Amino acid sequence: MGIHHRAEETSLRLHAAVAERVVAEPSRVDDARRRVEAWLEDGSVAREYAEAWLALLAEPLPVLVARLHERSERMHDLRQVSPFAGVLDARTRWRVLRARVS
Repeated sequence: MGIHHRAEETSLRLHAAVAERVVAEPSRVDDARRRVEAWLEDGSVAREYAEAWLALLAEPLPVLVARLHERSERMHDLRQVSPFAGVLDARTRWRVLRARVS
C-alpha cells in the first residue's frame, strides 16, 4: 500500500471518529462553522475550500456525517483542510492513528 493511500485511509478514519463525536455533540458543528468563518475573514484557507465547508456545515447532520465518510475526490480535498481540529481528544486521535490500515 502506498503512502498516499495510507494517508487517505487515516484521514477517513479520523473523520469517521469526528462524525461520531459530532453526532454525540452537535454543537461541534457550530464550532467548525465559526472556524471556517474565521478562515474567510483572515484568508488563511483558500476561499473555495472555506465556502465548500460552510455549505457542507449548513446541511442536516445526517448529510454532513455521510459526507465525512465519503470517498469522493472532493471530500478527499476538503478533509485536507478540516475545520474539525480539536474535536477529538488525544486518546481517541492516538487510537485512530495507531490502527493499521490494511
